This record gives sequence, structure tokens and C-alpha cells, in this order.
Amino acid sequence: MLRVGIAHHLGWAVAVTADADHRVVDRRRIELVEPGLPEAPVHHVGGPWAMHRPSDQTEPVTDEALAALMAEVRAAAERTTAASLDDLARAVGEPIMSISLRDWPADFPTDIATMRRPPYEAQADSVMYRQVLAEAAAERGWAVHRFQAKDVEAEAARVLGHRADEVLHGPRQSLGPPWAKDHRMALAATILAP
Repeated sequence: MLRVGIAHHLGWAVAVTADADHRVVDRRRIELVEPGLPEAPVHHVGGPWAMHRPSDQTEPVTDEALAALMAEVRAAAERTTAASLDDLARAVGEPIMSISLRDWPADFPTDIATMRRPPYEAQADSVMYRQVLAEAAAERGWAVHRFQAKDVEAEAARVLGHRADEVLHGPRQSLGPPWAKDHRMALAATILAP
């Protein structure tokens, strides 16, 4: 059984798939939203700076317009994420047990008026992508493991003990580039998944 670790960004993510011995069996960039849509609708389109434009520029986006845009982006993210995870599952050819995602607050606001204000507007788009990934994984029967990004690599190194350097940094030598911080974080998250 395989585990997938995700290091997400706005509109895309690094996905690392590892086996029970923590060997990387697949690494790839996956798309999380369709081209042509804003990757960060709350932050870039509806954030507080966009609400206070000089009067000679376009009118600010209303809560209703931003809610409609968010619904459109989320629907596109659901389609794209589903396709990306299906492509990954086909490519690895073995059952996937779990997916690991960076944690988000359980009480993160869902109403647009709150989401578009600091500090939420800087996190809203990122949280949406993680929620979509979690929902898509659950639909496929994969367990969802949430991790704290700042601690994940150190915690995985503690679990691995003397193998930490080989497991976390070795893929750069054996697989070649790219193997960067995102890849290590995603792999480390698979190690910590129950």
C-alpha cells in the first residue's frame, strides 16, 4: 500500500508517493485548478486591497460576485484535482492508502465577508485547495492525514533515526532533480501518516 504526501501551492502541488519502506515510487507536479481561472480569488480578487481601490479604477468586487467566483473556482478545482489524483493512482498502479496534507483550522470561516478580511484572506484560497484535496481523497477511500508543515521534516527524521538522511535526501541522488524542500516535506508527511 502506498501513501501520498502533498506540498500544495495556489493552483498546483507537488505530490510524492512512497511505499511502506519510504521509497519514492512517484513524484510529480499536479494541477489543482483549470487554466484561465484565478488561482487565488479571495486574496488577489477580493482581498482588502482590492476593496479599497482609488475611485478612478474598477469598482471593488462585491461579496456576492466574489462568492460566485469562489464557487466557479472551487468547482474547477474539484474537477482538476479529481483528474490529477486519478492520473496519479493509475500511474502508480498499486492501492493508495492515504494522503497527507498541511493542516488548516477546523473553525476556518466559510462566509465570504469574513474570508476576505485579514488574516483570513491570505489563507482562504490555500485552505480551499486543501479541503478539495481532502474531499477528493476521501471519495477514493484514502485516509486523510493532516500535518504541521514547520515540524514535519524534523518529526519524520526522528521516526527514521539513522535512516533519515538517506530517506529524505537520497531521492535527489537516485532520482535526480527536482528534489527540493517541497518534495522532502511531502515525503516526510507520508512517513508520519498512521
